Amino acid sequence: MKKLCIFDFDGTLFDSLTDVANCFNQTFEKLGFETFDISFYIKSLGGNINEITSKILKDKNSPENVELVKKVYGEIYSKDSKENTRLFEGMLEVLEQLQEEKTILAINSNRNPESIKYFLERYANHIDFLDIQGHVYTKPSKPDPEGVNTIIQKAGMTREDAVYIGDSLTDIQTAKNAQIDCILVKWGYGVGDVYENEYPIAVVENKDELLDVIKNS
Repeated sequence: MKKLCIFDFDGTLFDSLTDVANCFNQTFEKLGFETFDISFYIKSLGGNINEITSKILKDKNSPENVELVKKVYGEIYSKDSKENTRLFEGMLEVLEQLQEEKTILAINSNRNPESIKYFLERYANHIDFLDIQGHVYTKPSKPDPEGVNTIIQKAGMTREDAVYIGDSLTDIQTAKNAQIDCILVKWGYGVGDVYENEYPIAVVENKDELLDVIKNS
């Protein structure tokens, strides 16, 4: 059984897409830019906020527009109720069971770490995460392995003890760059042929399959 489970946040633990898309559209409406439906945003997620904003702006992408959108989006998102952002069905039970079995839990995400902590306090405040490695501007973001490497070092584990659990190509690349196993979940925001990638040790469709792979790998 894996002793250290490192989770991606958006699309793996939490379903945050609706609130993110709504706040981006409010931002674009305010700035007079084009808005998009939710399927467009699925294809744009996976990087840090700079990368996501650049993708969404398309032909209006420029350093000035990226900074402007980030500023307005940050203001709108911080004031939003974010009532649509919740743990995916079954994921709280996964975390509870792993914690009961003394598995070390951690998060590595391109989301701001304070935002991650906000949602964990709101919906999973009894779960003990060893470390939360989110995106900060002074450090490289996923798929750079720095966050995973920091977690492994803090846990005092080997790379064979660890597994990365995510939903996207960025997560696969992160695990591969860190030289640890990867489990890909199908309830998130994976697009294209990501589920055919050969690197993950398993692609799972529900919490029971996820727990089974963790326990038997």
